[in-house]
Amino acid sequence: MQETRQNRISRLLQKELSLIFQSQTRMMHGVMVSVTRVRISPDLSVCTAYLSVFPSERGEEIIKNVNKNQATIRYDLGRRVRNQLRIIPELRFFIDDSLDYIERIDELLKE
Repeated sequence: MQETRQNRISRLLQKELSLIFQSQTRMMHGVMVSVTRVRISPDLSVCTAYLSVFPSERGEEIIKNVNKNQATIRYDLGRRVRNQLRIIPELRFFIDDSLDYIERIDELLKE
């Protein structure tokens, strides 16, 4: 039963974080940030979000900026989901480099 709740909340947080990043990155021309995966702890207190950044060269810069503005992002998220969640989880962001990894494997296989 708990896993169903975790999955539902993970999907909700992924959707809302995606909308937040979509509105924030609209101001930064040429950068697209998408939330590829969200994991939530069993006690619903920690949310781990994996971000995919295009172009990938700016990934480190974007993650530093996101971590610096983590409180603002959490506040925006809280305003969006305040009717669904009692406690807004702590946010942790990481780069999802699985697409780069797949590209590298494809290049190696072509050689």
